[in-house]
Amino acid sequence: MSPHSPKTRRASSADTLSRRIRNRRAHIGVIGLGYVGLPLAVEFARAGFKVTGIDLREDRVKQLLRGRSYIQDVPSSDVRDLVRSGHLTATTDFAALHRADAVTICVPTPLSKQRDPDVSYIVAAVDQVKKYVHAGQLVILESTTYPGTTDELILPELERTGLKVGKDFFLAFSPERVDPGNTVWQTRNTPKVVGGVTPACTRVAVELYRERLENVVPVSSTQVAEMVKLLENTFRSVNIGLVNELALMCARLKIDVWEVIEAAATKPFGFMPFYPGPGLGGHCIPIDPFYLSWKARASGFEARFIELAGYINGQMPEHAVDLVARALNSHNLSVRGSRVLVLGVAYKAEIDDVRESPSLDIMKTLADRGAKVEYSDPFVPSLDFFGRRMKSTAVTPAQLQRFDCAVIVTAHKAFPYGLILRHSKSVVDTRNALKGKRSGKIVRL
Repeated sequence: MSPHSPKTRRASSADTLSRRIRNRRAHIGVIGLGYVGLPLAVEFARAGFKVTGIDLREDRVKQLLRGRSYIQDVPSSDVRDLVRSGHLTATTDFAALHRADAVTICVPTPLSKQRDPDVSYIVAAVDQVKKYVHAGQLVILESTTYPGTTDELILPELERTGLKVGKDFFLAFSPERVDPGNTVWQTRNTPKVVGGVTPACTRVAVELYRERLENVVPVSSTQVAEMVKLLENTFRSVNIGLVNELALMCARLKIDVWEVIEAAATKPFGFMPFYPGPGLGGHCIPIDPFYLSWKARASGFEARFIELAGYINGQMPEHAVDLVARALNSHNLSVRGSRVLVLGVAYKAEIDDVRESPSLDIMKTLADRGAKVEYSDPFVPSLDFFGRRMKSTAVTPAQLQRFDCAVIVTAHKAFPYGLILRHSKSVVDTRNALKGKRSGKIVRL
C-alpha cells in the first residue's frame, strides 16, 4: 500500500495529532477570551501547552500581554507567570490559527430581539477558522447553541476547503460549564462533556481535554453534547419558574414562601430546593432555554414548559418594582420622585458579572416610573446604564438615610444587612437576605 494512500493518511492525521497532544507539543488556539475562553486557555497553558488566545478586543489582548487578568476567576499572577514562560500569548490576528493543532471557539451566542438564536459570532469565527484549517487540526465549539449547529453550520463550511472530517481534520462540540464565582467547581474539576462528528473526532478531542481536565465524559454525537448544555440550564429555568410562581401564589395566600421551601428541603429524597428571586441573570439560564424552544418550533414541536417558565421568570423584575411601590406606599410616597437604592447589580452574589442581570431591568423600570435610582455593589464600582455612567454608592448610615427605599437584588455577603435594616426607611428583600429579621420596614418577595 502506498504511504500516500487515503487509509495511511487518515491514520497518520489522527495519530500524529494524538502524539502531539500526549507530548504537550500541540499548539492550541482559543477564539474568544471571555468568561469561558480565558479560563480554558489558562488551564491548557498550565498543562504545558503553548496557547494563543485570539480576541477582537484590543484592550483584552493588551491586558493579557501585560500579565493582567480581567476575569474574576483567573488570578493575574497566573496570567503573568504563563505569559512570561511563553506558554500563553494573545493576539487580535486570526492568522495565528495557521500554526494551531487545536482550536476552541468560545464566542458569545446571544438571542435576537425576537428571541431567536444569534449565531453570528460563531459564523464569523468559523469564517476565520476556514481560512487556516489544515490537515491534522482539531476544531471544537464550546459556545452554547442549538442541537445541530456543529454538524449543520460549521461542518459544511470547513469541508468546503476540500478536507474531510474524521480523516483530515476533526470537529467536536464540548459545552462550557463555567459558573463564575464558584470556588469549588472550576474549569479543571468540572466534568467535561465531549461529542465529535465522528468517533475519531471524539477520541482526539477527549485526549486533548484529558491532558488537563480531571473528568472528561464522551458522548455519541455533537447533537447529544449540544443538548446536554441546554437541558442543564432549562432544568434550572423551569424549576426557578415554578418556585417563582409559587412565591407569587404564596404572597396572595399570605404564606411565607421561604419558610415553605426551607421545610420542604428537609425531605431527604425526591425534592431539590430552588429559590425565588427578582429574575434570571447571566448568559446561560435566561438564554439557553430559548435556543431549545426555537429548535423545537423549527421541528414542529411546542415547548410549553420552557416558554411558560420564561414568561414567569421574565415577569419577576416587574414584580420586584411593584414591591418597591408597595413599600413606598406604606410611607405615603409614590415611585415618582422617590429615591431608591438598588443593592447589587451583578446577576448573582460574589461576582462582578452584570450580563442579563435583573437589577438592570429593575433600575430601568423604576427610572421610567420617575424614581431617582442609584446602586451599590462592592464588585461593580461603575456601571454603564443606558448611556449614563453610574458609580457605586457607599453603604453607610448617612447614605442609606438619603433613600426612601433600599432594594436587595443581589445578596452579596459584603453587604452589612443589619446596618441596612437599621438606617433604611424601608427595605424590599428579593433574596431572603434578611432571613429571621422582623421589622415593619421589610417587604419580602
